[in-house]
Amino acid sequence: MRNFPLSRGTVAGLIKGYVAVSAAVYTETFNGMLGNSPTNLLLLLALGIPTACIVVMYFVRPCTPSLDEDNSTEHSHFMYTQISSVVLGIYLMVATILGDTLKLSQAVTYLLFGIMILLLLAPLAIPIKMTFYPNKQTKEKPSTLAPSYSTDSLSGADPENSEPLLGSASTILVTGTNESDDSTDLDVLLAVGEGAVNLKKKRGPRRGDDFTFLEALVKADFWLLFIVYFCGVGTGVTVLNNLAQIGMSVGANDTTILLCLFGFCNFIGRILGGSVSEYFVRSRMLPRPFWMMCTQIIMVITFLLFATGLHSLIYVSVTLLGICYGVQFAVMIPTVSELFGLKDFGLMYNFMLLVNPLGAFFFSALLAGYIYDKEAARQHPGVLEPSNCYGPDCFRVTFHVCGIVCCCGTLLSVLFIARIKPVYQMLYASGSFRHPRSQQQLH
Repeated sequence: MRNFPLSRGTVAGLIKGYVAVSAAVYTETFNGMLGNSPTNLLLLLALGIPTACIVVMYFVRPCTPSLDEDNSTEHSHFMYTQISSVVLGIYLMVATILGDTLKLSQAVTYLLFGIMILLLLAPLAIPIKMTFYPNKQTKEKPSTLAPSYSTDSLSGADPENSEPLLGSASTILVTGTNESDDSTDLDVLLAVGEGAVNLKKKRGPRRGDDFTFLEALVKADFWLLFIVYFCGVGTGVTVLNNLAQIGMSVGANDTTILLCLFGFCNFIGRILGGSVSEYFVRSRMLPRPFWMMCTQIIMVITFLLFATGLHSLIYVSVTLLGICYGVQFAVMIPTVSELFGLKDFGLMYNFMLLVNPLGAFFFSALLAGYIYDKEAARQHPGVLEPSNCYGPDCFRVTFHVCGIVCCCGTLLSVLFIARIKPVYQMLYASGSFRHPRSQQQLH
């Protein structure tokens, strides 16, 4: 978010997209490099992954962001990364299906693993290219760092990009010229001289400023975003956790294909959610949660399709739900950074992720698990611990409840969008992201 402030949605979609395909990557690694050995897999997770994180830790650090809207080089780099990630996702889906349906030789398995490694390393072509073929224009015109992205130890914000100390919300939306800033500063100085203003008096941050975590917790918009996100992700993770049982209940015994299809569509949803929301927020000043609302409407229809229990609709339903589920992640991340700033962004982001275990507990364990076991016991009377349940009644009530929850999420998202629309008009009024002044600089 700090390094690419002008491409927040795209960055969020890419990062979460790679997380979505990570399970397929580990599966191919398990089949290819580890020789289907659970012991080797545990060693990789315990030692290999932390070692890789330590190795690349040096390269992941804050840098001076490019604030040029027409930076074609950065746009082309993002486009290349998105294309390579989509190719990786398609390849992993095909490789997983082939490995599940065909008996592949050891040589073919190693070949598939090698191709996957090459696709994973494809984004490294960007830093290699920039190292050996640096952009001459970048050397001649270095970009400057915006005030809100300076560290806390820096001071002396640029008055042209800062909010006036006094003024109504409507004034802040339209001020931006040097003349208005100068007149506002003069009014403040006169008011201070007359004793009418106390500059030491603190005020809370406004939406778009840098919030602390405690300051964000008392804001209605923070909880609206949390609840809307909970309605979409909490219901989606319920289907993901029970996808194998859902497939078996409608007669789709090859659950590996269902899981692979959901994972790929989840990946596509995250990539599209970040890119599409980024385009419309800049061209139309459309708040990003609009796409959460649209996808939750589709999720309501999808849950009704699941509730029919028809085998012919299971693949369509999984595809739609996977895409909509992925969009929720890609939209939530930049929304948090835009409304509440980057000061405690990591803490706020991890707090939002609590919806995953909460949704799994309420909708999967308490609701879906109870109804599934009850229906299985009805189908197998006299059996102490029936294992499987068949038919649409196994999850019908669960799907209806999830649909109702998504309806509530849709209604709340309408209210949320109406509340934050002025904020997005302020941030993207000129087509580019404005950097509100941090509270530390104000006081």
